[in-house]
Amino acid sequence: MTKTTTNLLGILITILAGTYFFITCCSECGMAAKEETPMEEKVTPPPAVTPTATSYPFSFADGDYSYNVNDNFNFNGSSNNILMPLSQKVVDGVSSLKDFLSENADKVINITGYYKSDETNSSAFPNLGLARANAVKNYFTDNGISSAQINTMGKLMDDMVADGDVFNGPVAYGLGDKAENAADELKALYDKIKANPLVLNFNTGEASINLTAEQRQKVADISRYLDKVADAKCSVTGHTDSEGSRTTNVRLGLERADFAKSYLMQNGISDAKIVTASKGPDEPIASNATEEGKAKNRRTVVSLN
Repeated sequence: MTKTTTNLLGILITILAGTYFFITCCSECGMAAKEETPMEEKVTPPPAVTPTATSYPFSFADGDYSYNVNDNFNFNGSSNNILMPLSQKVVDGVSSLKDFLSENADKVINITGYYKSDETNSSAFPNLGLARANAVKNYFTDNGISSAQINTMGKLMDDMVADGDVFNGPVAYGLGDKAENAADELKALYDKIKANPLVLNFNTGEASINLTAEQRQKVADISRYLDKVADAKCSVTGHTDSEGSRTTNVRLGLERADFAKSYLMQNGISDAKIVTASKGPDEPIASNATEEGKAKNRRTVVSLN
């Protein structure tokens, strides 16, 4: 064997030996490293936190007199209908409030109804909070509290959290003194309503009335005046266009007035406070020669007597 061949053979043996040791040692090192590397820990997300449902008390106080219980008037979301039955504590509280207000004619109870911006207001009032306050007011008056000693308001309360679909007590209360200029305020309110009454344009067969924001405020103003003035009444008068006989139109106008009366009663205005009438085609406000004019004449006007 020549020297060159011997050298080549040595080089080959060296390469083979190096390859063997690399594969053997590095594989073991790699496995060891793999075994020594801890498995990636699984991160468990925190459980979802369910907001605690809000609950407002049936509470009011004036001087030495106070009443405070955790129960209250409850409402479903997007509703101004009181959930019945009421707790006995609330019933007893209304009776206590009646006695207090009867003995203190200069005092009033202020009712503030809460509502959220994502609720649907299908009432006739400017907001669902005022509609809820009005529902509580009607319960008070049905149980002997004078409406002249009740003020109603609505307040946006987006922090409210429902218990399922129920808002627990979205109503607040406060006792106070009657306003010294109450008579002047009522006179101004009367003049405002008489100068710009509520006008409804709809067909008798319609199942509902969709009011604008301005019309809802007019309903609230009319309701407030009727509450404060014992002998006040609102007039609901139906008008028609000139198509058909006068006798038929007078009857149609009265049907429209009765429909509007039913709607107002559903929104808490007492039957005894509403007087219906019909003028038929006798008092047009536009020409009956055009369809546009006829549509304007087919109206129901709600004002004060």
